[in-house]
Amino acid sequence: MQLAIQLARDGMNAGTGGPFGCVIVKHNKVLASGKNAVTSTNDPTAHAEVVAIREACRLLTTYQLTGCDLYTSCEPCPMCLGAIYWARPDRVYYACNRNDAADAGFDDHFIYDQLSQPVTNRSIPMLSLERESGVLVFTEWKKKTDKLLY
Repeated sequence: MQLAIQLARDGMNAGTGGPFGCVIVKHNKVLASGKNAVTSTNDPTAHAEVVAIREACRLLTTYQLTGCDLYTSCEPCPMCLGAIYWARPDRVYYACNRNDAADAGFDDHFIYDQLSQPVTNRSIPMLSLERESGVLVFTEWKKKTDKLLY
């Protein structure tokens, strides 16, 4: 955890992004790490957890982090939480919580609120187009015999 916190401090002081760091551990060894790089890469998805997950999966040549533990300097935001669930590490450890982040100016409460809203009530308009065409691709996927499920 101390390494994740130090990465948060290092990234903040280097000006690469916000004060967030993440480490992924497998068999008690650091496999990958990440610092927030949102502002330095102009990538809103470059949160420390996502950066670390991408690197760990690249190194393991897999899209699953089974057998790994993720240590992050702060409770994951909704986007990172989604990425973590898709990556499926064994455990997640975090230092600060979402209220600590909000107090520092990183308030993602509005995203949690948006997720619980019906699509028609969200603050960014979300409109379904070409559903029938889109569903055809899912139908083809369901029939595929050589698919790799995840």
